[in-house]
Amino acid sequence: MKASAALRTAAMLGALAVTGCKVGPNYKAPAAPAPPAYSDNGHNGDWASAKPADGTERGDWWTVYNDTELNDLEQRCANANQSIAAALHAYEQAHDLVRQSKSSLYPTVSIGASATRNRISATRPLRPSNAAQAYWDFLIPLNISWEPDFWGSIRREIESTTATAQASAADLANTKLSLQGMLAVNFLQIRGVDLQAQLLRNTLDAFAQTLKLTQDRYRGGLATDSDVQQATTQLEQTRAQLIDLGVGRAQLEHAIAVLVGVPATGFQVTEKPLEGDPPSIPTGIPSEILQRRPDISAAERRVGSANALIGVAKAAYYPTIVLGASGSVESSQIQQLFNTGSAGWNAGPSANEVLFDAGRRRAQVDFAVAQREQATALYRDQVLSAFRDVEDQLSALRILESEAEVQNRAVIAARRSTELSTLRYKRGLATYLEVLTNQTIELTNERTAASLVAERVVASTRLQMALGGGWSSTQLPVN
Repeated sequence: MKASAALRTAAMLGALAVTGCKVGPNYKAPAAPAPPAYSDNGHNGDWASAKPADGTERGDWWTVYNDTELNDLEQRCANANQSIAAALHAYEQAHDLVRQSKSSLYPTVSIGASATRNRISATRPLRPSNAAQAYWDFLIPLNISWEPDFWGSIRREIESTTATAQASAADLANTKLSLQGMLAVNFLQIRGVDLQAQLLRNTLDAFAQTLKLTQDRYRGGLATDSDVQQATTQLEQTRAQLIDLGVGRAQLEHAIAVLVGVPATGFQVTEKPLEGDPPSIPTGIPSEILQRRPDISAAERRVGSANALIGVAKAAYYPTIVLGASGSVESSQIQQLFNTGSAGWNAGPSANEVLFDAGRRRAQVDFAVAQREQATALYRDQVLSAFRDVEDQLSALRILESEAEVQNRAVIAARRSTELSTLRYKRGLATYLEVLTNQTIELTNERTAASLVAERVVASTRLQMALGGGWSSTQLPVN
């Protein structure tokens, strides 16, 4: 009967521990105002609100650039980059803390064993005259201790560590997005350098033909030696510009080598000029950015973690209740150790309540509340920064597109001007200075147009990064 009552009491306490109250505020994600639409959406149909299909998982977002070498490098970055590996291990540590917190819900059981030889002082006060002066003590103790989660402190701790682990997972995703985005930017800038190199090589061919024409006219008495030297100078200056491109290209290659986890020595990217307009990047509606940016999700999860710690701090106001039991077998003779008469045990609850702590618990609660408010402010600031990033790149794409259209007209006009002045020079109707001036203007405009091609593609990459790449908060683990 007594055993039955004890079992019922234990069951009741266990149920209360599992379903008992949780002190502290329940979490509600902080409000983060989002505009109804991006201000630059109306200027370019390519970046209008996403169609339903645009909401599907985009995964490897860099594949829209249709470059197999870029795709391979991005995969190598994900597998070998050391910063990504460090972020992965940080998440693993956070996940381990969740497991550690969950273990507090269960009893702690320990067992031991000891064998000691003891000697009692012969002159000890009140020592029985017939007591043995030396003896063995063989002991095997078993201890069980459990602190039921009556006030929800442990469950709030689990909430906090779970949210922190989810924030670490979002940090990992953000690290991948940042580094893979940086790789894409560097790679596309190399392609832009290759476009400049292709332009300069074509220009060198044209300038070499002009130099030959000038030399022929000089030999025929129709041009001066100064004209020949000017044509030679122009040719060599352009050749120097082509060589100078190698410095920037090499530095970009070295940066990519670090991103993919290999030594810069000997690493090369295949030469291939950039071509075409940037791909269309659907933005969706602004509110979606709250789910699509891993840095925003990380900041929001840290608010949740800080909120749960308020409950942990408030639980300190309530009594600490521990259910404990211990038992052992003990004997002075090892052969009698496991006899019934050698067993001993005790069991019972204990409770403890702090009556005065000079405001320590109040300070801990205030500290936890301040931490939550700080995390909330950082979260809202991250949201504002995210909207700014998207608007920056949308504006850049719109403005660069307009600039490219105007610049292309300038290139066409400069080419026509060079053609006409060269024709007039061949017929003796213009000086070489006129040809030289027009060729210089044409090259300057063509290089500007080529740089705009790269800038537009890089801006599209940065827009994808600002939108969160192919990530979604649904990918956060449930611990």
